[in-house]
Amino acid sequence: MPRQVFFFEQPDRFVAGTVGQPGQRVFFLQATASGRTTSVALEKTQVEALAERIDELLDEVVRRSGGNASVPAVAPSELSDSAPLDTPVEEEFRVGTMALAWDTAAERMILEAQALVELDVEQDLSAADMEAAEEMLLQDEENGPPMLRVRLTGAQARSFAKRAMEVVSAGRPPCPLCSLPLDPEGHVCPRQNGYRRAG
Repeated sequence: MPRQVFFFEQPDRFVAGTVGQPGQRVFFLQATASGRTTSVALEKTQVEALAERIDELLDEVVRRSGGNASVPAVAPSELSDSAPLDTPVEEEFRVGTMALAWDTAAERMILEAQALVELDVEQDLSAADMEAAEEMLLQDEENGPPMLRVRLTGAQARSFAKRAMEVVSAGRPPCPLCSLPLDPEGHVCPRQNGYRRAG
């Protein structure tokens, strides 16, 4: 079966967002262009890592160009997007792996998010067999798992990263003693020898 690729050349909107209350939030990447919207689910840690990596890559592009790249140092305020995700949020797939690249000729960032693929671990595979199977998944362009591919300007990428970090930090506040997230009713704090600490 041919791979399904959700491709957005330069989306009208590309954001990270959540559905649900803090503590039960589900994280999404959502791309919108020409009346179509694609949403893919991922973990909070993936959103945070993606935002950090985007900023690092853009900083590297600026450094290598000697300041001549069309990449802003910070997210432009006119591209700020604090609106919720477009509804209904329909998950196309759950993200397993992500990749970033910079197209120097077009001055665009290319972001790819590939669906999580579960390998059949019922059979007794060696570490080398597992590695070979994973490598095959990453290289099989024609028959691989579904993928979201988005091309962004430097300004769009900066704005995406800024919002993504805001979304990640908008969850439950950390406990000042152990740094674990606090629920509204508190949590069992390991630094308090298991006593409940109020939120």
